[in-house]
Amino acid sequence: TRKIPLDDDIKDKLEIIARGTAGFTGADLANLVNEAALSAARDNKKNDKKTVTMKDFEFAKDKVLMGGERRSMIISDQEKRTTAIHEAGHALLATLLPHAEPLHKVTIIPRGMALGLTMQLPIDDKHNHSEPYLKDMIKVLLGGRIAEEIINNGIKTNGASNDLERVTDLTRKMVCEWGMSEELGSLTFGKKEEQIFLGREISQHRDYSEDTAIRIDKEVKKIVDEAYKEAKDLLVNKRVYLERITEALLTSEVLTGDQ
Repeated sequence: TRKIPLDDDIKDKLEIIARGTAGFTGADLANLVNEAALSAARDNKKNDKKTVTMKDFEFAKDKVLMGGERRSMIISDQEKRTTAIHEAGHALLATLLPHAEPLHKVTIIPRGMALGLTMQLPIDDKHNHSEPYLKDMIKVLLGGRIAEEIINNGIKTNGASNDLERVTDLTRKMVCEWGMSEELGSLTFGKKEEQIFLGREISQHRDYSEDTAIRIDKEVKKIVDEAYKEAKDLLVNKRVYLERITEALLTSEVLTGDQ
């Protein structure tokens, strides 16, 4: 950022951008700064601002991470409301759960393949994940589907497909790789093998019996069901806030974690 004029509001907030761009290469960061400068240049046509602001950096970060805004996409009012309910569920649980990552932003502006997005930013680098942290992560992922059920009288949509895929993958790792199952204990299941001559693809070798496979499936379902019940109880008790966040999203389309 040394070569671009920064607004006073961002000079002390570059750390926020850094927390949201973990894993970026130097070229990725240069691209992000360039997108922010272009955003500021477009805004300069509307006013006399000659600096790059936090708003420009947020726009650039979202564009680089998720693709450009698809404001031309035609979405019915009902679909827009369902998306707002879904994201409100994620956002409220991310705020309420003690071990969840802090909420950064929630939006119902379509980007890429997503109709909306809830973004959490870690406070610092995490190399070890505790069981309470992982269970809260599962609850946040389930929050969108649960919110839809609560507000829409039990009606489910396919909007939670990616969330459910991540929940299943995460829970199976807890049981099969990280020994976080009371029933199966501190064991790992499914030996990983690297196929070096196939571009180092990782394949899973099943080294357990059919009976153990059934027990693994039961444990995965048990962990998810418990997380689902706890998350649903929390959202039912806080339904008034769920509805307020939904209405706020429909009005402004983007809410910050502070809001």
